[in-house]
Amino acid sequence: MLKPSLSWPRCLLFVTALSAGPVGRAAEAPSQQALAAKAPAKAKPVRYSPDRFAGRAGKYYQLVWGIDSLSVRLVESGEVVRFTYRVLDPEKASILSDRKNEPSLIDPRAGVKLVVPTMEKIGPLRQTGTPEAGNAYWMAFSNKGRPVKKGDRVDVVIGLFRAQGLVVD
Repeated sequence: MLKPSLSWPRCLLFVTALSAGPVGRAAEAPSQQALAAKAPAKAKPVRYSPDRFAGRAGKYYQLVWGIDSLSVRLVESGEVVRFTYRVLDPEKASILSDRKNEPSLIDPRAGVKLVVPTMEKIGPLRQTGTPEAGNAYWMAFSNKGRPVKKGDRVDVVIGLFRAQGLVVD
């Protein structure tokens, strides 16, 4: 029978070292590579941007009113809210540029109804006249006191036209 040459504590230390694997720089490289492979890649930060409106609503505005690319933005440090749209069908979109129809912007959260201001020498801050296909048109609403804020959902009403739930950018 063979006599063990190592004492019990040394034997335990020897077995622990063997189970840990090879020692030195060769052992460090694979473990660092393994850690790098397991670590998630740095992702670019994603900015939240709410949907302007659902896909069905976009199709509705195109088919019924002949417009698309509706947007509502705060301009002039929030003192003015600008509503813009692009005309696809001038005949259907003519109701939006008709001078007889008074436009209004309604914010249910703030409980306000904004109107297009009329300047003394310029007239109303909106584009009127015969719309042309492919052109973008706008109108500005007075936001005095800034009740309408970025992120609010607003409705734009012009005669029979009503765009609901547009997000203010």
